[in-house]
Amino acid sequence: QAEEELRAAWSQQAQQLREMERRERLLRSDMKRAGEQLESFKTRVMQVCSPSAAGSTGKPVTEQQVIEKVRQISDENKQSHEREKSLQKELSSRLAKEREVSANIEVLKNSLQKLQ
Repeated sequence: QAEEELRAAWSQQAQQLREMERRERLLRSDMKRAGEQLESFKTRVMQVCSPSAAGSTGKPVTEQQVIEKVRQISDENKQSHEREKSLQKELSSRLAKEREVSANIEVLKNSLQKLQ
């Protein structure tokens, strides 16, 4: 009976070991697929950000290259927004001056008409 119990325990442990091996293979497969997807994503990002730089050297694109390119685009976007704000302020200022000049011209016209 002890021998049967040992065989049953050994069989159960062997089954658990096979299950663990199966899970390990699945995890490795998932990791490989995720790595391939990451490389593909990095390449696509670089192609969108800088078509001439992506894939031109034949070397894989590094995470740092992608990060730097995205940061560069973000900075350019921020500068563009700041420039837009500046131009909006300048435009508003010029419009206000134009209104003031127009109002002064109307006052001057009215004064001239009264004088005539």
